[in-house]
Amino acid sequence: MSDNNKEVGVFGQLFKTFFAKHWPVWVGGIVLGTLNILLFAIKSPWGASGGINNWGDNVYKSFGLFGLENATSLNASFYGMLCLFLVVGSFISALLSKEFALRIPPKGELIKGFIGGGLMALGATFGIGCTIGAFFSGVPAMSGGALIFTVGLFIGVILALKYLMWEMEYHPNFSSGKSYNFLSGTGESGNWQIYLGWIMLIFTFIVAYLYSDGNSIMTWFVIIGMLMGLISQRSRFCIVKAFRDPFMTGESEGSIGVMAGLMVGLFGFTIIKFFGIGVGDIALRTREMTWVFPHFFFRAAIGGFVFGLGMTIAGGCAVGTLWRVGEGQVKLWASALGFLLISPISKLYIFTKTEKN
Repeated sequence: MSDNNKEVGVFGQLFKTFFAKHWPVWVGGIVLGTLNILLFAIKSPWGASGGINNWGDNVYKSFGLFGLENATSLNASFYGMLCLFLVVGSFISALLSKEFALRIPPKGELIKGFIGGGLMALGATFGIGCTIGAFFSGVPAMSGGALIFTVGLFIGVILALKYLMWEMEYHPNFSSGKSYNFLSGTGESGNWQIYLGWIMLIFTFIVAYLYSDGNSIMTWFVIIGMLMGLISQRSRFCIVKAFRDPFMTGESEGSIGVMAGLMVGLFGFTIIKFFGIGVGDIALRTREMTWVFPHFFFRAAIGGFVFGLGMTIAGGCAVGTLWRVGEGQVKLWASALGFLLISPISKLYIFTKTEKN
């Protein structure tokens, strides 16, 4: 066999390792926890609700609504770009594995997606964070409110599961009906997805490079966001799965993955806070209190509860919604739409004293 054939064979095997089958969730959790530490060392930990809120701000800004003309532009928002490229990373991953397809569910599922997204927006606003900022980053940051938020999530998930069971028994037609798949990548005819995946990967690095001169932090956020989307899609990492499945199916893979990520994050966050890594011009005490939000006790409990309801009804948490958007699940497009439309309104008119994450 020639050297060229050997190289192609090695590359092909490596490609199959990453994209021929899904990864264990615990692998995804560990890698995502590590990337979260890197984000914290560079600037601040992973958060999703603030980024999705920025999307909503810019939608309303473009229509001149709600006095949001001074909202931070998407291309200048660290977390807006992080969330955007998380979707792009998932899109790349789905394309390279030929798993992308536009999956359109029955009307009832779309309605539940939108309502679930709206509830997640309300929960994130009231609880000052989502399943990422107030849980996956909040717990490693040793925030007392994050623990209360977690309890609220559990209660919300259990109650939402009871509703879903009730709906299946008494109103099964609500979520039934025709579903449609378009642009699936099965067989040789789906090779266009792999080519497009490589193009999108190159595009991501071009965008990251364009920020490198004047805003190197944004360069990192673009690249890390893309990697987070890719890893989440390959490992099926989703926090609603971690909370829901032990009660619904008895499976624990999702829970183990999330716990692995939390343990890695706790180790890294503790080192960063103890040694003041990345303090710069920030006071050490401020660095120590990073991602410790003023939501203990009541706000965290209610916010977690409402968010738990929403993510279970929608079928995806904050990160689960974003990476499923990237692989073409239209129900989660509805969820993301509900989240981004309701979040700015909730901050302006329902809960006015909140912090972005």
